[in-house]
Amino acid sequence: MPATHHSSAPPTTGTDAPPVRPVGTAPPVPEPPSEGGTSPGIGRIPVLDVRPVVQHGHRPAKAVTGEAFEVSATVFREGHDAVAANVVLYDPDGRPGPWTPMRELAPGTDRWGATVTPGAPGRWTYTVEAWSDPVSTWRHHARIKIPAGMDTDLVLEEGARLYERAITGVPKGRGLKSVLRTAVTALRDETRPAMSRLAAALTPEVDTVLARYPLRELVTVSEPRALLVERERALYG
Repeated sequence: MPATHHSSAPPTTGTDAPPVRPVGTAPPVPEPPSEGGTSPGIGRIPVLDVRPVVQHGHRPAKAVTGEAFEVSATVFREGHDAVAANVVLYDPDGRPGPWTPMRELAPGTDRWGATVTPGAPGRWTYTVEAWSDPVSTWRHHARIKIPAGMDTDLVLEEGARLYERAITGVPKGRGLKSVLRTAVTALRDETRPAMSRLAAALTPEVDTVLARYPLRELVTVSEPRALLVERERALYG
């Protein structure tokens, strides 16, 4: 999952965004804040300097149908817990598409980016979402503590509870929930060595499910940015 434990920016406080929801179900595009109000991008996990932007957002960025372009933003949080981010594109009718995970463009810079591709011509919008990743935070600590024999039972039980919470965001069918339930059972299986229990929770199958349906906390949504998508012939006009 796209997550980092790095945080070089100073603490920033503000209003938290909407509660956790599974990947691919984006919220309605937030309205720009009223004058003097708090920006949607200034929350527990700030989302700043979203690009591309033209004339400070007064004019839309431009793209051509089927043209890939990069969306980037500065994302950071207080402390050392893992943070992740994604981009959501909204079509001219305001319908959200599945979101695209972002990656940290250079370690230690707090600058994140993702490549997205709009479809039909028209006036699109996009937002950047940043969020706390408790499962990646737990995994980071577990990989340190379990081999060292530190708080083994407590750490494994914490992981089991996080995975149980993640299960609630996974849709029924295709056996996706059962992948995480198997990991929960392994984490609580005291007949197995601790390292074996941890390994069962870090399989590629588990990674695939959690990458698609991560457990997200403290979601912060940026202000929507306008995007004018034109026909391909506009490249030659």
